[in-house]
Amino acid sequence: MPDPQRVLPLIRRAAMLSRATPGRVGSVVAIPSESVDDVMVVGDLHGNLVAFRKVLAVADLKTHPRRHLVLQELVHGDSFYPDEGGDRSHQLVDLVAALKCQFPDRVHLILGNHELSELTNRPIAKNGVALNALFRAGVETAYGSMADTIIEAYHDLFRSLPLAVRCPNRVMLCHTLPDGKMLDDLDLDPLHTGVWTPSSLQRGGAVYAMTWGRDDRPETADRFAELVDADCFITGHQPCDDSFRVANHRQLIIDGTGPYPAYCLFPATEAVTVESLKDGVRLIDLASG
Repeated sequence: MPDPQRVLPLIRRAAMLSRATPGRVGSVVAIPSESVDDVMVVGDLHGNLVAFRKVLAVADLKTHPRRHLVLQELVHGDSFYPDEGGDRSHQLVDLVAALKCQFPDRVHLILGNHELSELTNRPIAKNGVALNALFRAGVETAYGSMADTIIEAYHDLFRSLPLAVRCPNRVMLCHTLPDGKMLDDLDLDPLHTGVWTPSSLQRGGAVYAMTWGRDDRPETADRFAELVDADCFITGHQPCDDSFRVANHRQLIIDGTGPYPAYCLFPATEAVTVESLKDGVRLIDLASG
């Protein structure tokens, strides 16, 4: 099992570095144009360590010093400790925390609804199984008496995460778009100020809306693009039969689950369209190599 005395400082430092990421204002990281050539964004990983290792190999951040990597949705996977020892997805959180410490300016983890459910203790289930309980059980299996301290550090890391990453070419990377019916009354102050009030974390609030929404109608994308001053969005959150989907003229959805997780690698300073972003999508064959 991992040594909590080694892992804990990494998680805490990753939270600090997340809040101090260059270009961050409020809950948005605006990647400075002078520091980037291209961006690789990955779909929801949900504890998939094999996919993560392949993503790292493709990203090859050491060889590409002007490449940024954007990750999302780490927790609540389908790999478990034996003897009902819980979900192992916390291991991916540990690895991404270490990666953030290694590349603090170029690795970005954005908040997803599963991390939000951990923060708010909002039960989330799959196939009738409570994922929150499995996550806690996995941390207890791995860290024993230090589990509560580790979970507290995870929560601080999740609170530190941006809701979106904005590229110089007006592409915004976020977990999902708010439902259109919410936009008239949606208070976007948490996006601009970085202050997440209790109401913003609940249904009807901005943090909730940007992690739980499933409205991909063109008119919703147009309205939200005007509100946040963006042209295109790359999101995760929604499963895709073909690992990715062009949802509308502004939104590309990529899915990081299943046997063929998707990522999108695209230029960050050149003008793009959703169609050109689609051309940058690649699938990872988890069975190969």
